[in-house]
Amino acid sequence: MLEPTAMLVPVILAGGAGERLWPVSRQGRPKPFMKLADGQSLLHKTYVRALALNAQSPAGAGTADPERALITVTNRDYYFMCKDELAQSVGTGSTPRAAFLLEHNGRNTAPAVALAAHYAQHTHGPEALLLVLPADHLIADQPRFALAVAQAVSLAQRDWLVTFGIVPSSPETGFGYIESGLPLHTGQRVQRFVEKPSAEQAQAYLDAGNFYWNSGMFCFKARVLLEQLACHAPAVAAQAQQCWAAIKPERPVSNTHSPLGAESIEIPAAAFAAMPNISLDYALMEHSDRVAVVAAEIGWSDIGSWNAVQALVAPDADNNRCIGEGVFVRSTNTFIQSEDRLVATVGVDNLMVIDTPDALLVAHPAHAQEVKQIVAQLKRNGHASHKLHRTVTRPWGSYTVLEQGPNFKIKRLEVRPGASLSLQMHHHRSEHWVIVSGTAKVQVGEQQHLLSSNQSTYISAGQLHRLENPGLTDLVVIEVQSGSYLSEDDIVRFQDQYGRV
Repeated sequence: MLEPTAMLVPVILAGGAGERLWPVSRQGRPKPFMKLADGQSLLHKTYVRALALNAQSPAGAGTADPERALITVTNRDYYFMCKDELAQSVGTGSTPRAAFLLEHNGRNTAPAVALAAHYAQHTHGPEALLLVLPADHLIADQPRFALAVAQAVSLAQRDWLVTFGIVPSSPETGFGYIESGLPLHTGQRVQRFVEKPSAEQAQAYLDAGNFYWNSGMFCFKARVLLEQLACHAPAVAAQAQQCWAAIKPERPVSNTHSPLGAESIEIPAAAFAAMPNISLDYALMEHSDRVAVVAAEIGWSDIGSWNAVQALVAPDADNNRCIGEGVFVRSTNTFIQSEDRLVATVGVDNLMVIDTPDALLVAHPAHAQEVKQIVAQLKRNGHASHKLHRTVTRPWGSYTVLEQGPNFKIKRLEVRPGASLSLQMHHHRSEHWVIVSGTAKVQVGEQQHLLSSNQSTYISAGQLHRLENPGLTDLVVIEVQSGSYLSEDDIVRFQDQYGRV
């Protein structure tokens, strides 16, 4: 059971591009936000898993803390998506005291965790226990996960840096390994960390029985983490301290389309960019003599490739699997994922077909790890599909590109009730808005007026304008853009309720 003054604070790391899961995972909506077959995102599942832990006793003893706390470290562009996912994950339980630490650019896990530790120490005290969870992992066995957390908490209260070792089920070459040593009261000391092995080494680790897959999940006190960083990674510790000193946390702000209030803190870009780009394993865990491992058999997967995704789906008699709508004729060992249309295969074997509205991936499962090479090539070619989907989430709702060509683009906008686009202007394009459903409050220049279904308005290039939904249902608008330059960076914002000015 936790000490009376200790609080368990989950720290969710919601970053990473997930390039091996292209075309579903992209820079604008990466792996933590991709929906699995049950319709829930990996981030949603991580929030639910973290909030299900009893803050006084993860194993289930004792009483729940009336003020649950949670920290999310993510890119500032993902803040509103993360906040929406958290609001949907809270359910009927008490609303957590949520904080979002917003990065301008990712600097790996050591800087992210160091800043989270500073925030936790400042807000909850130096003895606060941090449970660091990547947002893109899947854990199937919640009771065993809670038990592993309870064991880790017991070690962390004794000032150990605890990592979770996944009991290996096969000689996997895609994971790093942890070699365990002398037993502790609830776990073992870590003898060493080893890199991704060859097939022969992986089999030897499996046969030895004291090696675990490195999960990238941790538990430790905020104070101990910062002290150990100062000892073993002074450059990370010093820059983290400087970065924290420059932060002026904002107070909680309400979200018009979410019942969740949250504290959002922008990490100073220059100070954070100066931090070493290094993982917590490399910076600290491989060097400290205070590292322990808790063995975990929790149905864990890092969903690192399309092979991992298809393994989540029950096969048919021919070992075919499908997410969405698919038809298999004389096909075996084939996986289909299709978002909004039927995909059929005839006479194929050992194939993966991943279909999205604007990109199609066809691959052999043996080469699933090489999908990230497609993303690298798209980046080199400046192709937008490495970054954005046809449907793009915004804090006010979303837009979908219906069609585009030279000097024109047609979008479908969905604006949530009470939400508003920024007060903005464009240098190079004009826009024509047609209201499909709902009520729109439109400002063009100094004039404001209400529009309803089948009504429209025109905004010329250079005109100040804003679109708002004052109603109780979604506002749907067709936007026709015309001009010589139609990229999304042709926006000058003057006012914005989401802090994007």
